[in-house]
Amino acid sequence: MTLRFSPLRTSFAGAAMFGMLAAPSAVQAQDHSDHPAMTMSPSMTMKPAMAMKQASASGPQFKAGDLTVTAPWSRATPKGAKIGAGYLTIQNNGTAPDKLVGVESVVAGKTEIHEMSMTDGVMKMRPVTGGVTIEPGKSVVLGPSGYHLMLMDLKNPLEQGQSFDATLRFEKAGPLKVTFQVGGIGAGSAPKH
Repeated sequence: MTLRFSPLRTSFAGAAMFGMLAAPSAVQAQDHSDHPAMTMSPSMTMKPAMAMKQASASGPQFKAGDLTVTAPWSRATPKGAKIGAGYLTIQNNGTAPDKLVGVESVVAGKTEIHEMSMTDGVMKMRPVTGGVTIEPGKSVVLGPSGYHLMLMDLKNPLEQGQSFDATLRFEKAGPLKVTFQVGGIGAGSAPKH
C-alpha cells in the first residue's frame, strides 16, 4: 500500500485530524495489521523546522536486569482511531546483549514492535520479526522515525495527560512493567512532568 499526499492538499488541521503531524507516524489512523509493509511517498516528509525530536533521554525510569527503560510515552489519538504508537529508550548497562521480543498492554487488542525505514526515497513501516537487540553499553531509541511500538485495536482513544501500563518482554531480563505518559496528538517527545 502506498500513501501519497500532495503537500498543497495536506493541511496542518487535516494532518492533525488523522494523527499525521509527522511523516514517521503518518499511518497512525490507518489499521495496517493485515499488511506486511506500508509505504509513504517522500512528499510526506516534513520541513526541518517541523521534524520530530527523538524520545527524551530524561523522564521516568524502569529497570529489569541490566536494562534501563527511560521515558515511555505516546501521542494522544483522534476519536475513532484504532492505532496508536509507543516510544521509549532502552539502555543496556550490562556486558551481554539483550533483546526486546514483545510487548502487551491493556489499552490495545494487539501490540507489535515496528520499524520505519527509508528505501529508494519511500518511507516504509513494517513489523519487526525476532525482536530488537540492545547491545551492551548501548541504547536503542524507539521513536517516531525508527523502531516504535504499534498499539493496534485501541479499546479507547489515548488522551493527553493520561497514562497507561504496558509490559515489555526481554529475552534475558524478562518482563518489565512500564507506564507510558500520553502527550498531545502532535507531540514530538515525552510530555514534561
